[in-house]
Amino acid sequence: MLNLVLNYLTIQTMKKSAISFGIILMLLSCGTSKTLRDSKKAMKGDWTLSSIAYSETGTYNVTLFNDASKDCFEGSTWQFIPNNNTGIYTINNASCAIGARNFVFTIQEIDSQTGLYDFLLKPTNEKYKSDTNQGFRLSLTSLSEMEMQWQQTVSVDGKPFTITINFKK
Repeated sequence: MLNLVLNYLTIQTMKKSAISFGIILMLLSCGTSKTLRDSKKAMKGDWTLSSIAYSETGTYNVTLFNDASKDCFEGSTWQFIPNNNTGIYTINNASCAIGARNFVFTIQEIDSQTGLYDFLLKPTNEKYKSDTNQGFRLSLTSLSEMEMQWQQTVSVDGKPFTITINFKK
């Protein structure tokens, strides 16, 4: 009888240990990866959009983020606040509609080995609420303490057309 009680207690202890281990494993797997945390840390701060390039030669009338042209965006200043995933960019070109625009963003790690990320930028009002709930998905293709690069591939005449956006701190 004593062996039966001890076996029962051992089984109950093992079940509790297994459940506890499972809960801890789930909590750890739900957290943000170190690579993603490091990326958000590198992104934090003030940036200047230094250049925009297209994968194809020619003249294109592209409106970025449903806001302004390439010429308006080049030289714009950007501030990223990763702890609440918000930011502000300011168009500085006097021949454009100048001023600050608010946005929210998210970064989703696709592959920690290659460093590829999806980046979603959603324009908002000054309270960081979106009127249209429309966002723009880009690839965060390069990020260091001093440089960042986004790419977006769209279709032009049925062919892939890549817009590359470069930032400097």
